[in-house]
Amino acid sequence: MPRVRGRCLASKILIVDEAYRLYQEIDERLLSDPEPDRFFAGLRNPVFEREYPFTMLYALKTVPQSPVYHPEGSVWNHTMLVLRQVAKRKAQSKNPHVLLWAALLHDIGKAETTKRRKGKVTAYDHDKVGALRAGEFLHCFTDDQLFLSLVMALVRWHMQVLYVVRKLPFADIPGMMEQVDVKEIALLGLCDRLGRLGADQRKVEEDIRAFLDIVQRSRG
Repeated sequence: MPRVRGRCLASKILIVDEAYRLYQEIDERLLSDPEPDRFFAGLRNPVFEREYPFTMLYALKTVPQSPVYHPEGSVWNHTMLVLRQVAKRKAQSKNPHVLLWAALLHDIGKAETTKRRKGKVTAYDHDKVGALRAGEFLHCFTDDQLFLSLVMALVRWHMQVLYVVRKLPFADIPGMMEQVDVKEIALLGLCDRLGRLGADQRKVEEDIRAFLDIVQRSRG
């Protein structure tokens, strides 16, 4: 019996088997494909579209974003661009497996947190909610607690590059450093900001250097 349980357990064994096989295929593609976003572009699987927990990802296809910061459109479009950026740079990571899953799940919290406020699209606290949902998703298929905690931590802290560089009140360098490798957050942050249409690579790279410098100086 595949490791799909609890709320994840579908009413038919066939669906459970197919869900686990799909997870395994995604896991393999993330690690082996040079452009894993192409796999998702061609994915036509009713389990991905209709069965929990994949529906948490599929829902991102219709979640809007601010056209000012995300001209590429939906959260799913952005996620695929980020995934491609991470795939290009996975050799720079200490744990590519963790980084790639974090890239796929980094904005999963936006399905719940995205709101329209005074004509603007916002997704406040999507990083915090996203960490919980990322853990919920992966826990359907694995009991590897270290893997779960590492992915969840990257999702939880992926906005810190922006918060720290812009000196926003949400910045929490000590809290971040307790849970994640700063270089891994910087790498995910780089790909997150490059994973959008019209990204200014030079400015993005300057922000990443500034982030690392501020964190380093905070250590005294």
